[in-house]
Order: sequence, then structure tokens, then C-alpha cells
Amino acid sequence: MSDPQTPPSKPTWRSRWRSHLFTVALLLAVFFGVQAWQTRAVPAQLDLQQPVQWLLPTGQTQNGSLQQALDVLRLHHPGQPVALYVWAEWCPICRTMEGSVTRLGQDWPLLTVAMQSGPAAQVQRYQQQRGLPWHSVIDARGELAQALGQRSVPAFMVIDAQGRVHHPTVGFTTGTGMRLRLWAVRVF
Repeated sequence: MSDPQTPPSKPTWRSRWRSHLFTVALLLAVFFGVQAWQTRAVPAQLDLQQPVQWLLPTGQTQNGSLQQALDVLRLHHPGQPVALYVWAEWCPICRTMEGSVTRLGQDWPLLTVAMQSGPAAQVQRYQQQRGLPWHSVIDARGELAQALGQRSVPAFMVIDAQGRVHHPTVGFTTGTGMRLRLWAVRVF
């Protein structure tokens, strides 16, 4: 005589949710850990007096300090934090973010940093070809990006009125993610 084997019990919905919740928590911990490691060199406060050259959407270039470049943007958006987006013309991920960044710049002050993308004329041609109406700091040798603690692109951060850096990220960032970071700095 053989004992009838009982069929294995099906996992309950609670145990399945616990399993999924643990997986999601683990993925989030890894994601935020990698982001923290990638942005470990980002300063808490920017040197707003460092000299920069920036390109206006009209194609004109201006020279001055990083503070002056930020002030130009704040004329039309007083009291709002500034989105700072570091990109490169040779970066494929940056190309996928162009639409989101352009839409962001329609609602929020946006300053981009063209890292290792050549002199102003070359960046201007690229922006015209791609239809990018951005205020772009020219960072031909990547020195400003390095001062920002960025060694790779794309990178995104929020700069408040005092020049403090908030929510730095490296890699693909959604338009919603960028907007939520800006909103959080403005509200809190």
C-alpha cells in the first residue's frame, strides 16, 4: 500500500507579494547604491564664480561666471531651482533624453553642460541640427563636469538659489524623474 501524496500547496497571494516586495526592495537598494557611488564626488556646493562660456539658444556666446549663466535663466523663472544637465554630442543615451530635456526647459530654468563636445561653434551646429533650444555651457575639455563631480554622461542635478546641489543622478533619467526632483527642491 502506498500513501497518497498530498499535492504541494499553492503559494498564497500574501507569500507571493512578500516575495515580489523583497525583490523590488532589493532592486531599489542596488539602484540607489549604484547612484550614490556614481555621484560620490558631486560637491554639496558649487563654485559659482568659476569662469564659463555659454551658448544661448540664439547661437550667441557669452562669457562670465557660472553664477551669471544661472542668473540669465532665473530672470524668466525667479525663485525657481535650476536644472543642470550634463551631456555630450557623442553620447547615445543623451540623444534619447533630448526630447525630455527640451520639454523640461519649457517649464523650468535649464542649463546644460556640453561636456567634451568641442568648441562653441561645433556645439551650436549640433544643437541647431537636433533642434535643441538649450542654454549650454561649453566644456570642451570636461573640466567643469569634473568640478561638478561628473565623470560620465548623461548627468542631472538641481541647483538651488544658493548654489547647493540636490538630487544628482548619472545615467538615463525620465522627464518625470527630473520634474519631481525640481519640484522637491522648490517645495522643500
